[in-house]
Amino acid sequence: MSEKTQIARLLSDRLPSSSEKRIVVLTGARQTGKTTLVKRQFPNLNYINLDAPENRDALRSLATFAWEKTVGSAVIDEAQKEPVVFEKVKYAYDEGGIHFTVLTGSSQILLLKKIRETLAGRAFFYELWPLMQCEINASIDKDKDTLPLLDTILTETSTDAVLTEIPTTLLGKAANACQEAEDHMIKWGGIPALLNLSEDDRWLWLKNYEYTYLERDLSDLARLDDLMPFRKFQRLSALRSAQLLNYSELARDTGISVDTARRYLEYLALSYQVVLLQPYYRNLTSSVIKTPKLYWMDIGIWRHQTGFRGDLSGQLYETMVVAEIVKWVRTRQREVEVFFYRTRSGNEVDLLLETSSGVIGVEVKSRAKLAAKDTRSLKMVAEKLGERWCGGMVVYRGDEIKRIGDPDIFAVPSRRLFQKS
Repeated sequence: MSEKTQIARLLSDRLPSSSEKRIVVLTGARQTGKTTLVKRQFPNLNYINLDAPENRDALRSLATFAWEKTVGSAVIDEAQKEPVVFEKVKYAYDEGGIHFTVLTGSSQILLLKKIRETLAGRAFFYELWPLMQCEINASIDKDKDTLPLLDTILTETSTDAVLTEIPTTLLGKAANACQEAEDHMIKWGGIPALLNLSEDDRWLWLKNYEYTYLERDLSDLARLDDLMPFRKFQRLSALRSAQLLNYSELARDTGISVDTARRYLEYLALSYQVVLLQPYYRNLTSSVIKTPKLYWMDIGIWRHQTGFRGDLSGQLYETMVVAEIVKWVRTRQREVEVFFYRTRSGNEVDLLLETSSGVIGVEVKSRAKLAAKDTRSLKMVAEKLGERWCGGMVVYRGDEIKRIGDPDIFAVPSRRLFQKS
């Protein structure tokens, strides 16, 4: 990556103009680029960072009636640091003193609780996740509106309608750019700050991120006298990414109660470190597993937590693929629900993506070559879904998009799925 790499965020074209009457709430994990985005998006607005104690003191003592003249329409960063801000923004907005305000924060639980209580019906919510492959592949001076193949598939009625109309392979500069973006994602994840660092500095940055998270986000979410059990819990949960969640086992291995394990995992989810995928809820069979699956959302942070510095593993690859899909759906606010499917007898499909048109099945294989058995579970689920089936994909490390089975099952390279094709 270039030492001066800048990234255009695809969330930017979802954000409203400051000329509209809106209260915008932007949340996401720490260091995903929220401040950079809002400063670039709203350069005409007053910027106030409540990480600074002086700013918190000033806004706390500021008379509500003076908010319009003193603050006005503004970007207020880390807004959850000063709860009184929400009430003063509400008053100024309702009275017509301000028409536009942006509130950002990393600690979802506090930020959203205060907004539910104070700004109900007024706020528009957006999430900024770590970089996606398509963002890494697009520098700031390129067309930021080009969307990945995944988006087209999610908005069409079938995989066949999309995947038979595009080139089977990419060549030249386009292929190299896609490969470079995926290689970076697999090695380092999507934290923007890592793009411009050396390899040694990237590992050091990831180590420091853990301390920053523990000292800042976790201190907002909970008052823990001893951080060591939580730190151990993080590592053990990272080792279980892409696996069924077992609270009892996690609690036993960490040396904590099951209730504490549930609370710790909630902290990780609320601070955007992990997601829990739920099993597909429709009654395809009575023997469906009902336990959720755990996934870490950034590969770089996952690597630091697990200590894994190898090139690739099935667990790493599945974690990356699921995270990319979840990030895209949440960033673009697509009407898509993401599930997995697994029966007690062992039949499993890694992902079922439920859209307004039906269901897309996704299997994830960290290989460059596929076998006939790789489509078996997709065919079984397709038969059970009937008319709700929109097609299937086996996402893999190969080079070619090709039909590998009926009904409408295709092999799709991950670097093609998550980037412009």
